[in-house]
Order: sequence, then C-alpha cells, then structure tokens
Amino acid sequence: METGENMRNMQDRIKELRLSLNLSQDYVAKYLGTSRSTYTQIENGKRKILADDIAKLSELFGVSADSLLGNSEVGQPVMMFARSFEKLDERDQAEILNLIRFKERIKEQRG
Repeated sequence: METGENMRNMQDRIKELRLSLNLSQDYVAKYLGTSRSTYTQIENGKRKILADDIAKLSELFGVSADSLLGNSEVGQPVMMFARSFEKLDERDQAEILNLIRFKERIKEQRG
C-alpha cells in the first residue's frame, strides 16, 4: 500500500471515530491543543499528523495507536468507556453504575 493511501485511510479512521463518538472538530482540536482549522486540515489530509497527536487521539478515541495507523482492528467503545470510567471518582462511578442498572430494568420491562 502506498504511503499516501495509508495517510488517507488514517484520516478516514480518525474522522470516523470522531463521528462515532459524536465529538466535534472543535472539541478534538481543543483536546489536541490546536486550532479547529489545524485539526480540520489534519482530517482532510492537508496537514501531517504528528506522533504526539496520534498518541492523544488514540487516548481520546479509546483505541490503540496501531489501529489509527491501520495496523490492527479498531478498539471497541467499551475500551474507551473503561478508560474514562476508571478516571472518575467513586461517587461518579456509582452514579454511572446506577444509571446502567436503571437502563437495564427499563429494557427488561419493554421486553
């Protein structure tokens, strides 16, 4: 595979992950510590992606850097949830677990 094609696929994966997580370009740009226009250039293939950006994006999206580079399967949203969950304090974790139990009960009632 050509390097240009690899870059295009990586940009497509980044955009797809961002959209699947309902994140705005502005949010991702702020997370990377850059402007929205710079991030848009990255997503559109008009700017190279730095190694630091790949590391930050993999953390934000909950996937490995390898998956962003196209070397393995894209990680599951569960991984992202688990990473985010463990960063929360005990009270917030309990609140989320209660919400999950509530949603499970609603689903069971619907049948």
